[in-house]
Amino acid sequence: MRQTRKGKQWYFGLKAHIGVDAKAGTVHTLVTTSANVADSTVLPDLLHGEERKVWGDGGYRGQTKAIQEAAPKAQDMICRRTKFKNYVDELQKKKNRSKSSIRAKVEHPFRILKRVFGFDKVRYRGLAKNHHRLCANFALVNLYLHRKHLAVLA
Repeated sequence: MRQTRKGKQWYFGLKAHIGVDAKAGTVHTLVTTSANVADSTVLPDLLHGEERKVWGDGGYRGQTKAIQEAAPKAQDMICRRTKFKNYVDELQKKKNRSKSSIRAKVEHPFRILKRVFGFDKVRYRGLAKNHHRLCANFALVNLYLHRKHLAVLA
């Protein structure tokens, strides 16, 4: 829902799209959009170009061309469709389940952001202010994820 007042646009709600390293679980990219933007439209912005595999849920299905343009060496590991008109593809269902276990690493930073740092509401008006707040919070999430390793180094 969008309202205008005195020439300004107000966006009610936002989405934080993040790119996460599959091994370390570190957030490397953040894109903040209004809530009505589809996930698949920001996929090229989430890729840094050095990926070897790109994991995603069904919302990113059909984005193989965009993945190849943004990261030429990347293999498309996005979940595929399993239910069809007359049957269920059990093999693809098992593949999707194993992909989901790796994809779950993307959800872990959101859990830390919400539970540890208490980011449960958008407090500011405008996407820019909320984007800067999310950038700072995800930087803290990265530090929190690697706190034990950083304590050994200190």
